[in-house]
Amino acid sequence: MVSMAIENQIHDGFSVIFTQNMVVKASSSASSPPHVLTLSNLDLLSGRFPVTYFYVYRKPPAESFASVLNGLTSSLADTLTHYYPFAGRIVTNAKTSEPEIICDNHGALVVEAHANIPLDELDYYNLDQFLQGKLVSINHEYPLHVQVTNYTCGGISITFTFDHALGDASSFGRFLLAWSEIAQGKTISCIPDHRRNLVARSPPTYDPSLDDAFISCSIEEIANIPTKHTLLKLLYHIDASSVDRLQRLSCVDGVKRTKIEAFSAYIWKVMVRTIEESETHCKMGWLVDGRTRMCRDDPNYSMANYIGNVLSVVFGEASVEDLKRGSLSDVARIVHGAIAKATNEAHFLDLIDWVESHRPGLMLSRIVLGRGGPALVLSSGRRFPVAEMNFGFGPPVLGTVCTTVEKIGVGYMNQRPSARGDGSWVVSAILWPELADALESDPERIFQPMSRTHLGL
Repeated sequence: MVSMAIENQIHDGFSVIFTQNMVVKASSSASSPPHVLTLSNLDLLSGRFPVTYFYVYRKPPAESFASVLNGLTSSLADTLTHYYPFAGRIVTNAKTSEPEIICDNHGALVVEAHANIPLDELDYYNLDQFLQGKLVSINHEYPLHVQVTNYTCGGISITFTFDHALGDASSFGRFLLAWSEIAQGKTISCIPDHRRNLVARSPPTYDPSLDDAFISCSIEEIANIPTKHTLLKLLYHIDASSVDRLQRLSCVDGVKRTKIEAFSAYIWKVMVRTIEESETHCKMGWLVDGRTRMCRDDPNYSMANYIGNVLSVVFGEASVEDLKRGSLSDVARIVHGAIAKATNEAHFLDLIDWVESHRPGLMLSRIVLGRGGPALVLSSGRRFPVAEMNFGFGPPVLGTVCTTVEKIGVGYMNQRPSARGDGSWVVSAILWPELADALESDPERIFQPMSRTHLGL
């Protein structure tokens, strides 16, 4: 572990003092001598966005902040032994013009910080107010960046920022769970698979519809996505009773709809009220994990522990009139049909081949890149570890995804279970103001701005 002195950053009102940076290396290198990990075709579809998870913990009952920080860095070093690419460097190969991971135990960056307020004074609703530059800072030299912040009440927040080239939510969830298991002296429950062996067929072939859905792009185009609206980063609490009610309304005539399908239908019906009158159609998208969809015919191979990106984004489109007039069950049926297009192995094999046919470079969904009209993407994190994220000083009161991305071509929501364990949800959202107003003023009162009361602080 290497320490580096850094400057303090003070902000108006709520301020954070950064006291030290520590470079944490794997306690033993499983990748010695250093080698290059070539990204898979689906990794190239990730867009290289930074992905951040934000967890909040009450004051540890017995440990000091110094001992908590020491325990976190020590257990991180052991975790990086198993997840050695996370301690590497991501560089662009001069010959292929594509990023690759140099597994050289460069290390992960851990930042120690101190806030000038107690946890119950944080604005948990407006994420823009405290994330960027305060609780989340980005250093592109390190694909994994962790900030541990101590508050005047003795409480702690931890933000974990990953480069999307390292993996997707399933990969990051497995990494964080392994870290918490090691911190508690347990044996890790997942032995990671770092092979990145999702290769194209020969010759590559794909459904022509993928040409309309995805596009080759540069890192500069991703950084400069055109946006028509000011985007707000907000956090919401959703009661379990609200989710159950939406599901009941979506299930008619003996047809079963999932909670996510019902929730999506509700959002879509509210969203369509906020788009410009000139728009005749509206889109909604969903991130789909391909791990359980691929290799079903091979009983000797499972992708459950695969570390990398195995994601697709699929969109549904409907007329504004149908969305406004249709019942919740009608819209849920459209949602179900759209998601079903990607919940099969053929879709992911086609997607791998599509990327192969458009290399070199990065690729992204056209709509996420801002080329497809009004849309919102929903990601479900119902299996992502939240309450399980105990590093030896107690479970969190909040665990959610957040982002420092400044430009994105669509609205975005991420749903995951609340740390309360009562069936309620936490929803992190990037919304245009009109949509935020519509959701919060809707008589159903599904979306409740997150508060310290929801967290029991």
